[in-house]
Amino acid sequence: MIVIVNYGLGNLGSIKNMLRKLGYASEISSDPLLIRNATKLILPGVGAFDTGMANLSKLGLIEILNHKVITEKTPVLGICLGAQLMTKKSEEGVLEGLKWFDAELLSFRTRLPKDKTLPVPNMGWIDVKAKKASKLLEGLPSEPRFYFVHTFFIQSNNLNDVLLESHYGFDYVSALEHNNIVGVQFHPEKSHKFGFKLLKNFVEKF
Repeated sequence: MIVIVNYGLGNLGSIKNMLRKLGYASEISSDPLLIRNATKLILPGVGAFDTGMANLSKLGLIEILNHKVITEKTPVLGICLGAQLMTKKSEEGVLEGLKWFDAELLSFRTRLPKDKTLPVPNMGWIDVKAKKASKLLEGLPSEPRFYFVHTFFIQSNNLNDVLLESHYGFDYVSALEHNNIVGVQFHPEKSHKFGFKLLKNFVEKF
């Protein structure tokens, strides 16, 4: 059973609809029992880092998510804010993240080159470049395009975890992968054929 974790933030219906088009049923839920029985998890999200972590805490989901992902090795896909919450911390807030990746979030506003007139948030269709092989990328072209909307970017302290990179004034991490854990900064549910294929790979091969 695929469970889309509902912690009050994210494009839950869009993800469920895309999974339905793939031929897979899913449940949108914050019920710990359903999450405990999941065979795959999707952690979506749109919004602020601290709000996301606070909501997970209030719902009592952090412990069960840690058990499923770290102990049971249940495959999990983090999308946008969901991927950011998998890191240790963010310049956006003060709360600790889930710490599934040795990474943190930095602000584009303070890191973009001063001679670049690039708007923040970084929004639109952007190419990604693979940094390692992955079942998640099978059948995709060498540099697919995905839809992004974000003000903060991931900086990984473990280069072996970096799956995809993108460029916006400088190269930055757009996806991380370690064993059963994947986090993508972009929105596959808004990325048409490329997002469709990536989600299909996660469901069928991960």
